[in-house]
Formats: sequence, structure tokens, C-alpha cells
Amino acid sequence: MASPARVLVVDDSPTILKVVSAILARNGFDPTVARDGLAGIELVKKGPKYDLVLLDFVMPRMNGYAFCRELRSNPSHRNVPVVLMSAKGDKLRGQFVQQTGAVDAITKPFDARALVAVIEGALSKAAEGRARPVPEGAKMPDEDTIAESVRPSLLARSMRQRAGAEFAQQLSTVMTPAIMSLSLEARTNEAAVMQAVARVMTSEVVSKLTLTLRDLDDTPADAKEVMSGDVSAIPLAEILQLLQMQRQTGVLRVTTNRASVTISLRQGLIDLVQARNSSDEFKLGRYFIERGLLTRERLEALLRAKRPHALLGQVLVEAGVATNDDLIAVLERQSSELIYEVLRWPYGRFSFTREPFRPEVEQAHLGLPVSALVLEGFRRVDEWRLMEGTINFDQVVVVDQVALDGVGSGKLTRIEQLVLGAVNGSRTVNEVIKESAVGSFDAIKTIYQFLQSRVLRTRAA
Repeated sequence: MASPARVLVVDDSPTILKVVSAILARNGFDPTVARDGLAGIELVKKGPKYDLVLLDFVMPRMNGYAFCRELRSNPSHRNVPVVLMSAKGDKLRGQFVQQTGAVDAITKPFDARALVAVIEGALSKAAEGRARPVPEGAKMPDEDTIAESVRPSLLARSMRQRAGAEFAQQLSTVMTPAIMSLSLEARTNEAAVMQAVARVMTSEVVSKLTLTLRDLDDTPADAKEVMSGDVSAIPLAEILQLLQMQRQTGVLRVTTNRASVTISLRQGLIDLVQARNSSDEFKLGRYFIERGLLTRERLEALLRAKRPHALLGQVLVEAGVATNDDLIAVLERQSSELIYEVLRWPYGRFSFTREPFRPEVEQAHLGLPVSALVLEGFRRVDEWRLMEGTINFDQVVVVDQVALDGVGSGKLTRIEQLVLGAVNGSRTVNEVIKESAVGSFDAIKTIYQFLQSRVLRTRAA
């Protein structure tokens, strides 16, 4: 006999907790209760794993949205289905469901039959793989951006303010421990303080601070804004296609609360795409490793020796690691994958300005067609959904040597070799993706194909 489904009920109302848990127990479920989001997330972390979470929206300490962002930030429980319980209106409910990947929502007050029906429906969707894709917690927007509509942009100023705040935080993170390590008497000695600060201002720290300072002047004061708005209201694909049709020249910036992408267009073609605070898979060095031009250790050594203002691509060309053709190929791949990524962003703000291009844009001059990138981006989204629904990212994968011998290791592509090289018999799918130095889409696609062909098989972690 199957064990009852474990349901975590998170609500700050003792009455709701008592009533809902009683309904669940009567209908064959195994309920656990938490008085707010913080208590709920602690229970999720401790385990055992819950089959579903019934979640209130407005709660002290950690509300329902913050709970979901924390839940989605950990791969081990990011796919736990969530059902919202709220007295809020349909507009907020719809936004919550879409932006958190919740399976369903039910409005208070509700009767027992409606609650059970919603829970059974949500469990069924999750079991059959029909639940909506869940976002990564890091990519969920701030709560105050959820209901934003199109409005005049203050993007340039807000980017400078954010860069300034980030610079101050980085500086404080480095300097405060150095100063606090001094004795009380030494802290009043200017020379001692300067020596302590000088010791921690390594070349790596200076490089990071330099990049942040450069972002303070990322948008020129004389830049002319042509249009701006909210990505949730005007999809980015439509914005890009409009700029292509009108053969526009300028800079399109797309920002969320955690990352930003800058797309430089010339006569409607994309010359270069650059990102800030993006994940490691979009950093330029990874693409050189993927092409087999250098190892991760060699890259790290070159990064340590790199001058603060030097561009990595040019450093690798000057060091003889790559040719100019290699650099252009890598920039094309990086720019394309950044476009595929930003097309998946369901929220954020955009601003298109006319301004002079930066030197690296003039040097790259890629001329990538928008339409082809948008079509490929949409195709990848469809494939991603298919593959995510069939792969358990927390399972360990191992190589089936017999199946691999049948395929022939000499016929493997570079990407397939990198993915298989990251499989060591103890790593989960998530760990293999991270270790492989391959972009997440290509890594997942390769793992999916290997699982289908039995070259890889899964076993319990």
C-alpha cells in the first residue's frame, strides 16, 4: 500500500492550520504545519521530502513569495509542487502562480471538497509531468517589481545607482575585516590602517572593483533614449524584431534585479552581447575551454596575471592560446547563448538608447541576424521543457561502458566528450552539468540523448 502524500501547510493563522490539517488527515494525506515561511523552509530543508506545499501569501518573517524564491534556489527541492492559499484577488494570484511556478491556487475561504480536489489535481499534474516549469530562485524578480507596468524609464540612473551601491558593498566587504582585525589603538593610526587595506587590495580585488566602476559610466550622459518598458508587457523577441525591421542602431539594455544584458545593434544586426552578474556558464573563458583551446587551470592562471583593464579575449590571442578567428567564433557563441537566455526572462525592464559603441563592440562587429537567433531561442525553450520533464537532476548518472563501446568513443563530439568526462559515477546530473564546462542547454541535451541511447544510466544517489 502506497504511503500517504506528505503535505506541508504554511500559514500564519492557527485556525487555518488546524482546519486544513484536519481536512487533509481525514482524506488520507499526511499533513505537517508551519506558522510562517521561515519555519516552513526550515522543515523543507530538514526533510523528509514533501510531496506538496500549501502556501499562504501574506505572513510574518517570510511571506509566500520569499518562501518560493528560497524553495526554488535549492535543486534538491526546487521542483516540489506548490499550491497558493490566499484571500488576495485573481490578478495577484495569477502573477504569483506564473512567477513562482506554482501548480495551482485556491482562494480563501474554501470548502473541504474544493481543497481536496485542488490538491489531488496538483499532485496528479506533478506526477504526470504536466506541472508548469519552475523558475530558478535567483531569476525570480524582487517583490516590488511583480506588478510593474510599462512606464518611462529611469534605467540609466538606476544602473548607476546600483553599480555605486555594489562598488561600496565590494569595498566594504574587503576593507572592513582588514580594519577590524587591527587593535583598537592601531585603528587610530593612519599608517597602520593604510597598510592593512593595502594587504587586501590584491589584483583580483582591483579587477572586480574596476569592472564595477566601469559600470558607473556604462550609460553615457548624452545617450538618447528611444524607447523603454517592461519585458512582462512587451516580450523581448518582439522588441528585437522591431529593431531589426527598422534597421536601428544603438544599445538595448535588459535588466532584472540580479542581472543585466547589453545588446549592441548596428543597422538591425547584433554586433555584441555582454552580460553582468550572469551565471558562470556565460563567461567568456568557458567557451574557450569548450573549444579545447585551454584547460580550466590555464585559464585561471591567465586570469590571475591579467591586467585590470585588459579584455580576456585579447589576452588569450596575445598569449597565443587563440587566434582572432577563434575569438570571433567564441564571441558569436557567447552572444547567441546570451540572447537565448534573455529570451527566457519573463520579467525585467528594457531601454533602447542611441549612443557611441564601446571599443570592444567596434572590434567584434559580429553582425548576427536577429530572426535566426529568436527562432533558435524559441526552439531551445521547447526542447528545454521536454528534457526537464524527463530528467531527474538529483540522480547520479554512470556510464554504461558496453553501450559506449557500441557507439564508439572516437565518434563523440567535443561537447559529448566533455559531458562524459564529467561523469565519475558519483556525480548527480546537476553536478555533471556544472563540472563539464559545457553550457547548461547543450549539457542537458547531451545527457538526455545519452540516457535515451543507454550510454548513461541512473542510480540512486
